[in-house]
Amino acid sequence: MKRTAIIIAIVCLSVLFMFSLFGCQRKESSGKEEKGGNTADNSSVTAGTQTYRGFSVDNVYHSENNGDIHFNLYLPESYDGSKPYALYIYLCGYGGYYFQGVGINLRQENFVYEAQKYNSEMIIVAPQLNDWGNTSANQAIALTEYFLSAYNIDENKVYMNGYSGGGETLSLVVEKKPELYTAVLHVASVWDGALQPLAESRTPVYFVIGESDEYYGSSRISATYRQLCELYKAQGLTEEQINDLAVLDVKTAEYFNGGNQHGGAGKVAFDENIMGWLFKSLIRRRKNEKINHFGIYDDIVIMYVGRLHEQSKCK
Repeated sequence: MKRTAIIIAIVCLSVLFMFSLFGCQRKESSGKEEKGGNTADNSSVTAGTQTYRGFSVDNVYHSENNGDIHFNLYLPESYDGSKPYALYIYLCGYGGYYFQGVGINLRQENFVYEAQKYNSEMIIVAPQLNDWGNTSANQAIALTEYFLSAYNIDENKVYMNGYSGGGETLSLVVEKKPELYTAVLHVASVWDGALQPLAESRTPVYFVIGESDEYYGSSRISATYRQLCELYKAQGLTEEQINDLAVLDVKTAEYFNGGNQHGGAGKVAFDENIMGWLFKSLIRRRKNEKINHFGIYDDIVIMYVGRLHEQSKCK
């Protein structure tokens, strides 16, 4: 009898152990969804409850290291995770920050809507950050990395665009993690970040600003461009190669029809030459598999098709 009781106890303990084991496994996987080889941790994001022009508004990514990050999201209806999509992240200017109104960046700037015309298979993220410094830069990077891990993203088609204060944030993002981005567009702003990481990564950048921008002027970003050219020259790149990696486009008053140049730079969203440079024209070719200390491939050749403005040529 005693022996029978011992056997029953062992069986019961074994059953309890198995239930506990499988129960833990179900709990660990309950917050995740498979998306084309990527694992989306849905428990780390609170989905927005409103929509505006195809965007879900005020989603929140709960970053362990960078706090709550508010963002608006355009996810094409065709996306099902079965194939990689492009990713475009737009950093708005002052007036579109979270503390200035939920979703207000979707109502005052047009970059995210015009971008849809260049690639129907592109996920668009419009963060609402709260400054143009390191905090926002770290949050923008964290959000980029979240999407790269949670969605099936083509890592050769990851674009970032910053306008005004968003351009300042972009410059700090590219200082910290240039290897994340295929190309970046810097509109009506100045460069706060270090240039060396950008030069080492050879991430293509297009600077565009009004000649008499009322807020920043054009002299500082022109100086930034010249410094970047010198860094590329020190690497032994030819003028043609440098012109493929860095473009300076200083617009005259005629571009703005004589109006405000800083606020008027929002018309860049409708400029097919500039937006086309970002989304359609770049071809990234890896010549070898040697990885440098920035974690990207050495000897990347960047080519684009389209007319360069004479003032953008590195001299």
